[in-house]
Amino acid sequence: MKTVLYARVSTADQTTEHQKTQATAAGFDIDCVVTDEGVSGVSVPFADRPQARRLFDMLREGDTLVVRWVDRLGRDYDDVTDTIRAFMAQGVVIRTIINNFNFDGATRDPVQKAVRDSLIAFMAATAQAQAEATKAAQRAGIEHAKTGPNATVKYRGKKPSYSRETFDTIRAALAAPTVNVSALARDCGVTRQAVLRIRDDPAAADAALRRWGL
Repeated sequence: MKTVLYARVSTADQTTEHQKTQATAAGFDIDCVVTDEGVSGVSVPFADRPQARRLFDMLREGDTLVVRWVDRLGRDYDDVTDTIRAFMAQGVVIRTIINNFNFDGATRDPVQKAVRDSLIAFMAATAQAQAEATKAAQRAGIEHAKTGPNATVKYRGKKPSYSRETFDTIRAALAAPTVNVSALARDCGVTRQAVLRIRDDPAAADAALRRWGL
């Protein structure tokens, strides 16, 4: 049985090595890494990504698929839930680095299955909502840059210590019913204060990224 990390790299500030380092720090013993580079997570379905398709043939019953978070497994609610269920049907266990969620198709107890399925639905819905919010914020920023009174922001403030990807990951993780802020900060490579700022005022945190063109 093997443990495979699936990484999606779509921007310059994302790296496969960073995601592997996070997985290792979370206690995963990764046997190999499969990476899709330059692939948008909000427009390309999981099964249409060149390297993601390999996973369906590569993984066998008893293997574990590790992803940073469930948003790596599809572009929207239906795609994420379909992907998770397809792997579980093959006997593959899916685990996330953020919050260490475990989706195992071997579960037979009806109550545990209900809890598992509810969690899958909640996480998939949260991932889609976060993606849509990010796209809306980006569109608003672009429109403001085109029509706003000032073409250049004279003072942008202190540059954020987090990237757009890290911001999105933290927002998504904070949507979970419970979250360990310190562990989340460690997993994402930022300070606890940065996570709290994003949690307490996500609009301001997002605005800081946009002021710096991130």
